[in-house]
Amino acid sequence: MMTRFQNKVVAITGGSDGIGLAAAKRFASEGAHVYVTGRRQGRLDEAAAEIGHGAVGIQGNVCSEQDLDRLYQRIGNDHGRLDVVFANAGISESAPLGRIEAGHIDRLFDTNVKGTVFTVQKALPLMQAGGSIVLAGSGAGSKGFPALSMYSATKAAIRSLARTWTTDLKDRGIRVNVVSPGMILTPAMRSYLHANPGAEDGLKQMTPFGRIGDPDEVARAVLFLASEESSFVAGDELFVDGGFLAV
Repeated sequence: MMTRFQNKVVAITGGSDGIGLAAAKRFASEGAHVYVTGRRQGRLDEAAAEIGHGAVGIQGNVCSEQDLDRLYQRIGNDHGRLDVVFANAGISESAPLGRIEAGHIDRLFDTNVKGTVFTVQKALPLMQAGGSIVLAGSGAGSKGFPALSMYSATKAAIRSLARTWTTDLKDRGIRVNVVSPGMILTPAMRSYLHANPGAEDGLKQMTPFGRIGDPDEVARAVLFLASEESSFVAGDELFVDGGFLAV
């Protein structure tokens, strides 16, 4: 079994299901001390049990600076440092141009952009040279999908943050990269497919591999970006989409 993260301290926002949970399981299985956040305490408790290896679930919302302070205070008290941040928490909503409302914009940008900014900024006092930050992007940040202009804009912003933060943090030896999934079978995707019979075949046809990806396939990419195996990779975006954008 690989132990790339033996005794490393890892924080994952939105770690109670989907890609965040899959990444948490992999980090923990490779020896990391894992801290995950989620908004629902019951589901968070279940996720911590699934992750095992002493994983800690801390209820919180990335839109709340106080919740983030609580997360990092606990990590600081327990370990005094933080090696990896996977800023994974995010939401998706659709609204076509002509029907976009202020609340729609606020919800998406508060969670996906402002939440990511403060997730990373508040982690920095605990991070040292060799630390790694992975941001959750999306293929939607590089392609135009109908009714997803605001969501796509938040993910394009995430891509931009990785570039600028790489220059901000290079002297500290902290790397920043983005992992951008395509069509992945997360709980949100399952709900979408359930509500839209026949959509699955269309999504598969859009992907050269002819299938929808598994959260664990994205998790493996996250661990690569967080590990020393990617020591000369910085400010980059890794697409995990079965070739959707590349082909």
